Amino acid sequence: MAESLIGKRILITGAAYRLGKVMAIAAARAGADILLHHGHSDREAEETARLIKDEGRNAWILKADLSDPKQVAHLFDEAKQMGPIYGLVNNAAIFPPGGLLDTSLVTWQNILSVNLTAPFLLSQSYIGLHTPGQTGRIINILDWRALRPGRDHFGYTISKAGLAALTEASALAGSPDICVNAIALGAILPPTNEPENTEILKNVPAKRWATMQELEETFLFLLNGPAYVTGEIIHLDGGRHLV
Repeated sequence: MAESLIGKRILITGAAYRLGKVMAIAAARAGADILLHHGHSDREAEETARLIKDEGRNAWILKADLSDPKQVAHLFDEAKQMGPIYGLVNNAAIFPPGGLLDTSLVTWQNILSVNLTAPFLLSQSYIGLHTPGQTGRIINILDWRALRPGRDHFGYTISKAGLAALTEASALAGSPDICVNAIALGAILPPTNEPENTEILKNVPAKRWATMQELEETFLFLLNGPAYVTGEIIHLDGGRHLV
């Protein structure tokens, strides 16, 4: 039986727009109140908060630069002041291009700070705050390339591979009350202000893009579904990781 989300608070990083916005509104429709984090998207955050409130739920906007560990700590401190946090969704990420040879140390460190260190610090704080017997969920947003590293977007891919490992280790650290799982995405939403690249679908067995409804259904399954599912990585990629 699905656990009710009514009145439960969910902290979602990078929730102002794109996939974070989709998940925030899906959780709100299911009854959750949303702690909506963003880094530099004030206008988009206000609009997403308005849509959440239109669903009859509460929304708190929290701003923090996830590349700064001090701001990450402040983000969590600010979030927990709103009351108990049932769910943590580590969604925010940066996606710079470049292979191993043309990724600078500065770029590498920035990618790891946002994509891996911030989820580590937030997960550590969340699990550390846990009261025995109180259930909770952590969902990490990955990429199918996390388990099939390639040449492109080197720093991003390695950071997501680290997040996959963090998912499994955190599942052990959070047990038995906190379920920690991940969604590894494939072709789901083209980059902002760029044309849709149909070449991407050549290596996707499903031969299509994922729908937002499929993301919502997968997300909600992990957010309030069976508590016996933990340490799992669900590939929402149309089979891309198999090719």
